[in-house]
Amino acid sequence: MSLNEVLQPMSLPAWLVALPLLAAGLSVVMPRCSVWTAFFSAITTPFLVVCLGREIFFHGSIEIHVGGWQTPLGISLYADGLSTAMLGVTALVFGIVTFYARPYFSGHAVARHFWPLWLFLWSALNALFLSADIFNLYVTLELLGLSAVALVALSQTGDALTAAMRYLLVSLTGSLMYLMGVAFLYAANGTLSLKMLAIVGPASPSVVTAFALMAAGLIMKSALFPMHFWLPPAHANAPAPVSAVLSALVVKASFYILVRLWVMLFEPSIPAIVAQLLGILGMAAIIWGSVQALLAERLKLLVAYSTVAQIGYLFLVFPLSLLPQVGKTAWQGGLYFLFSHACAKSAVFLAAGTVIHTFGHDRINELHGIVRRLPVSMFAFGLAGVSLIGLPPSGGFIAKWLYLNASLSGGQWWWGVLIILGGLMSTAYIFRFFSRAFSHSEEIVGERPAPRGMEWTAFTLALCSLILGLIPGSVIKMLEIGNPF
Repeated sequence: MSLNEVLQPMSLPAWLVALPLLAAGLSVVMPRCSVWTAFFSAITTPFLVVCLGREIFFHGSIEIHVGGWQTPLGISLYADGLSTAMLGVTALVFGIVTFYARPYFSGHAVARHFWPLWLFLWSALNALFLSADIFNLYVTLELLGLSAVALVALSQTGDALTAAMRYLLVSLTGSLMYLMGVAFLYAANGTLSLKMLAIVGPASPSVVTAFALMAAGLIMKSALFPMHFWLPPAHANAPAPVSAVLSALVVKASFYILVRLWVMLFEPSIPAIVAQLLGILGMAAIIWGSVQALLAERLKLLVAYSTVAQIGYLFLVFPLSLLPQVGKTAWQGGLYFLFSHACAKSAVFLAAGTVIHTFGHDRINELHGIVRRLPVSMFAFGLAGVSLIGLPPSGGFIAKWLYLNASLSGGQWWWGVLIILGGLMSTAYIFRFFSRAFSHSEEIVGERPAPRGMEWTAFTLALCSLILGLIPGSVIKMLEIGNPF
């Protein structure tokens, strides 16, 4: 097959799923070539996403029917501005973290298992963002969960295995609830296509039941408070590259599905009180996660609880999106927060992984003066912290500014107060770590030097979280293609 055939607009979505999947299979068959196979995917897949993004930006959304079978018999792949933006941030994070993972796993026996699972996870994420029917979303969600659980267990410590088993049980329970909702929708409407379900008639009890089941399952997988209990141990005990993508992308995949279902199928049928309830749970997540981050004794656990808090911000989009005249602004703010958080949080986890690689532990009270040994990693942590707090000129600032505009213009000022309070609490736990990292210490003991590649990959992702604050117009214009909202 020639390069021109691969780069045909109608071929790009299929190749974005197939390329990392083929690379994963090759890594199993030829484990000695797995690193170079991963590097090839880390370069080629972002290039394909750029080609798809260019096509979407100038010519609009794309839908392809795999094998030529039309809906509802065949499998369709659909790319609009929202799904392409999700593919873009996935390619960015996975591509950069891949180069971090090579020195991180150098000399480790688990590396031969890591690369196939890593590439398979990437393929599952791409397939999820391109799926156009609710059953294929279930299939990709299940594949995503199984590969993520296996990656968490790679640390092979007792804590990691316990966290992986807990993650597996939650993931399977959430998938089962989602699948039951799929069954209710199919029984009521006779189709699984999102596009066809969007044009069916008024809501029925089956549709409401389906929403309750699917939303509950997706909330479990998204780790929204109080269903967050599995996330901190899983993210804190997984290898650093795995923690980065779990926090940046995997929990966001469930949120992405919930957003698609909400805006395409359920919003007209669901009482406004449900959106307010989701917002209240988001509020609780922000406060609880921030308090736990302030109390955490380990750096990775601090970052994991920060993820619990940041997930709460995402769910504020549901009550804000129902406000008259500002719903579109709220959706833009929520999704911009997703993208900026993906870059910033992956950078923070990579910086924390470098600390563990260098000093052999991440106990915060024993990390005095480490900035002298890891200046680039600490600078990356600080840049990412700017976005997590929501300071200009970061992507986090743009997201929170859009949220504040929506809450104040819509007359619900209490969400704005919460956003500001959350930013102050983020400042507190980030500076709690920095007060140790920048303190004076006569003796700093490190087990081994940190490879430059590990430090600079974290810095690159942190820099991306700031660059997002400089290009909001282009990103928002992309999100509007296909009119997903």
